[in-house]
Amino acid sequence: MGDVYADPDVISRLLSESRTWAFVGLSDNPAREVHNQARLLQRRGKRIVPVHPSGNSVLGEQGYASLADVPDAAGIDVVGVYRRSEHAGAVVDEAIAAGAKAVWMPLDVVDEAAARRAKDAGLDVVMDRCPAVEWSRRH
Repeated sequence: MGDVYADPDVISRLLSESRTWAFVGLSDNPAREVHNQARLLQRRGKRIVPVHPSGNSVLGEQGYASLADVPDAAGIDVVGVYRRSEHAGAVVDEAIAAGAKAVWMPLDVVDEAAARRAKDAGLDVVMDRCPAVEWSRRH
């Protein structure tokens, strides 16, 4: 993989210019890492959209069962793929179909084929990187 999906310019742009992040896998369980990441970005001024089969609201934001259920999903700047690697491809395909502008797969979530599909569809892709770590490197 190298750093092809860890371009510093793409990471900086997504962290600084994005407004809306959909977190796939975000539930109301504060013990999960996705909860910490969503809360951090929310505190940094990002709008978060929880996406989880339960559809529960999280961190004061309306939740949805899937990306397809999110009204105006094309307004999503970044889809955070907080699912195991074997499920990442399906989420990436949903992000492409929804019209998202980027996908971010956090640490240990790696799917080369899905990353290529997203890149080929014109999305920015970050893979195997932590938003909190990358934020701290830039601020």
